[in-house]
Amino acid sequence: MKQTNYHLFDFMDFDTELSKDEALFKALRPTAIIEKQGDIEITIPFRKQLLQEDMEADMKAKLEHHKLTLRAYGYGMLRVFITMTGDEMSDTSDMLCLHESISHVPLHVTEEDGIYTIADDKGNTRCTIDMNDPVIDHWSDLQPAPQTAPFITFYPDGNESKPICLSDDHFSPPRYDALPIGYCTMEGKEERATMSFKCHHDECFAGTGERFCKMDLSGHTFQLKNQDGQGVNNRRCYKNIPFYLSSRMYGCFYHTSDYCKLSLADHSTRSVQFLCDRATIDCFLIGGQTPEEILRNYRMLTGFPEMPPMWSFGIWMSRMTYFSADEVDEICDRMRAEHYPCDVIHLDTGWFRTDWLCEWKFNPERFPEPERFIKRLKDNGYKVSLWQLPYIAAGAEQIDEARANKYISMPTKEEDTSTGGASNFSTLDYAGTIDFTYDKATEWYKYSLLKPLLDMGVVCIKTDFGENIHMDHAYHGMSPERLNNIYALLYQRAAYEVTKETTGNGIVWARSAWAGCQRYPLHWGGDSESSWDGMAGSLKGGLHFGLSGFAFWSHDVPGFHSTPNFMNSPLDENVYLRWTQFGVFTSHMRYHGSFKREPWHYPAIAPIVKKWWKLRYYLMPYIMQEADKACRTGLPMLQSLVFRHSDDRQCWHIDDEYYFGSDFLVAPVMNSNNKRDIYLPEGLWVDFFTGERLDGGRWHYGVEVPLDRMPVYVRPGAEIPLYPEEVDSTDDIDLRKTILLHISRDYKGIRF
Repeated sequence: MKQTNYHLFDFMDFDTELSKDEALFKALRPTAIIEKQGDIEITIPFRKQLLQEDMEADMKAKLEHHKLTLRAYGYGMLRVFITMTGDEMSDTSDMLCLHESISHVPLHVTEEDGIYTIADDKGNTRCTIDMNDPVIDHWSDLQPAPQTAPFITFYPDGNESKPICLSDDHFSPPRYDALPIGYCTMEGKEERATMSFKCHHDECFAGTGERFCKMDLSGHTFQLKNQDGQGVNNRRCYKNIPFYLSSRMYGCFYHTSDYCKLSLADHSTRSVQFLCDRATIDCFLIGGQTPEEILRNYRMLTGFPEMPPMWSFGIWMSRMTYFSADEVDEICDRMRAEHYPCDVIHLDTGWFRTDWLCEWKFNPERFPEPERFIKRLKDNGYKVSLWQLPYIAAGAEQIDEARANKYISMPTKEEDTSTGGASNFSTLDYAGTIDFTYDKATEWYKYSLLKPLLDMGVVCIKTDFGENIHMDHAYHGMSPERLNNIYALLYQRAAYEVTKETTGNGIVWARSAWAGCQRYPLHWGGDSESSWDGMAGSLKGGLHFGLSGFAFWSHDVPGFHSTPNFMNSPLDENVYLRWTQFGVFTSHMRYHGSFKREPWHYPAIAPIVKKWWKLRYYLMPYIMQEADKACRTGLPMLQSLVFRHSDDRQCWHIDDEYYFGSDFLVAPVMNSNNKRDIYLPEGLWVDFFTGERLDGGRWHYGVEVPLDRMPVYVRPGAEIPLYPEEVDSTDDIDLRKTILLHISRDYKGIRF
């Protein structure tokens, strides 16, 4: 697309010089506002605009009319729905999972002096529409129709001190930087739609998925299109979530799987603009007094996670890849002999007959007796996790069956053999994507491919990839453009369900995500570079992911790929150790990457690493306590400071500190200088490792941090549940033995 000098047309994907077959329609003031079965239906006329930078109305074109519907969900959420394509507003979709306590609250409308007030059955104002001030578009020579936008203000939780207004953002009436509501047509067919809200000059934003950005996302425009992130330091994103959180204490969830764009005070600093590639806007405005309350309400719409098993919170050991049962046995036996506590051994791409050729079967030569192999590991306290992906390769033994039964996507052209981007990670020809829009394909995946492995004793499937699908193929249930984003949810749900059904524990290890995927934990942060930049980018992604509704998140310790040699460069031992410390204070902890990850390969730091592993298991009662809390609330286990200090303007700009659960404030060291600046929020803080007391509400600059320490703080009076014994795995843990560590006046720091 040729960029214009006019931000509105850039955002709307218009080229005014070439868009002869495109048209833009702008919303005007409503013509009717009525009650309809507890909802409010608003009739909005739309005026076609001339394709020029002053956006004068095309007075020769007839007005188009569309219905905007308001629906209240309880007393904290308001749904705004408008379609130009005939879509229906429904409470059932793959993304939605309404909590049993959520119900429709009837809305009523009254009018006085041209102002319509929409209130719920308790009398709370949920919306106002001002029909006064019909400012005539005096920039047009043709007068009869006013060009004013709909003056609609929303109050999702009835709090009139927090208005959310449609944005009528312009320099002069015909020169708009954002449209309150608008849509585009191509050759007469409605194609995409936009809605914009006013924002304040100092408003901050967070969320939108696993975003590798600074904490405040204002001034950014994001394309919500899942793709292979290829690292954690760029705009690409494995996990886009069409939800943002505002510092004005409201959330906004766009209920769609379509490709879309979200501009957070970027194309115009006065507006939040949303553009959907389908001419439907389905928007949930979510109220609350705190970020946690807003995120809890969001989960009331899209679902809460279930509690992962305790073993999943132990340490996972992996690399890309182990190639034989003998290799795995040697590593696992050594960890036990040297008392490195560990719970999970993960087999990545090398357990098949050919590396990366995913056929869901063990190589019979390198893994000759898989059931016996898995049982031996289980008896030694290890659970087995297996890698796979959702594509069938042309050389896989399942390819004929998959094609014959249309379990995979099929080329739209007979001669088309391209992979549509799905195989950009490998030289293998991935001939098709498993079609989870087709119930028979889903059953085949669950019971023919995964269940035999789970019956052997495997406990977790790594549902890798899923960000890309074959875009030039046909699927049973929807077009590839609409499927691409939500594919992650369908894929992970299938693996999660059969795992829970077979093993009793619901869990996956997933990389891609969309709204609703938080129901199927857990997710990790993708292919980070093993460097300070990779560590910092991972943490940024995890914090925004937690602000997008997800309770659990992990990352590859100490980064996935090496530099400068992607596969084989040795790791920086300082990065290894500092990332280990960071990993101890995250929800899940897995070592994985392109080079050796077992700690004894780094003898200078191995004894220190072992101490931190043991600390992880000492903390297991606390971790389980906080995980349970995260499943029932809007809190993630890894919490940005804004969760607890949303009124502290400093915290909206801090992306390298966080809360781990309710009690720990963590400030990882992410440099080779062994020092960092630390911000402590208001109040008194206690260094968890030394017992030193520090005042909050201020920065502490240049704090020296020895390599065997990390800045971790707790509040005076806190009680931290700990496990008092050393263990080799969580199989050895009896939570009835839990003790409480009191952060008392004479506390001098934990010894581990």
